Amino acid sequence: MIDTLDAILDDASRRLAKAAGDRRSPMHTPVVATGDADARVMVLRAFSEWSLRFHTDFRAPKVEVIAGDPRVGVLFYDKAENVQIRLRGTARIERDGPVADAAWEDGPNFARRCYLGEGPGTVTQTASSGLPAAFEGGEPTNEELIPARSNFAVMLIELTELDWFSLSHEGHRRAQFDLARGTSRWVTP
Repeated sequence: MIDTLDAILDDASRRLAKAAGDRRSPMHTPVVATGDADARVMVLRAFSEWSLRFHTDFRAPKVEVIAGDPRVGVLFYDKAENVQIRLRGTARIERDGPVADAAWEDGPNFARRCYLGEGPGTVTQTASSGLPAAFEGGEPTNEELIPARSNFAVMLIELTELDWFSLSHEGHRRAQFDLARGTSRWVTP
């Protein structure tokens, strides 16, 4: 059992780094909630120095929500190890620039094709992925993806608070960290 605040912060950092780099990690797809209390599962793409990176469609409703209220919460859970990490921070959306450009270039065409379709939340008459028929189940070429780039953006979250919780037969443990101030404390679960 982890028994120091420094060890818990190290544990959280290791778990988030693994989640970003390992799609089989139980924390690879956390729940992200925006200021309007809307929550969704997203794929964690990068973690470094207490910041997270996700990919999003620039047309998604959350982009406008974040522009008006950048507060977000992120929930990670590892069921096998009974560890929950709750984070709070400030999000921003970047459609252009080196971070967005690098993230776009790093993605496989099969994944980037999602940005060719209708925007998230578009009403349809039947069940639909929103993708053009030519790309249902298929991988577009680099040239075919050119129009998709304008719909792609990254959501960057600068983390300010971390709440670490461990369920254990030996006794649950919980700790909180103010990442902005560099303070920490134990709290009862």
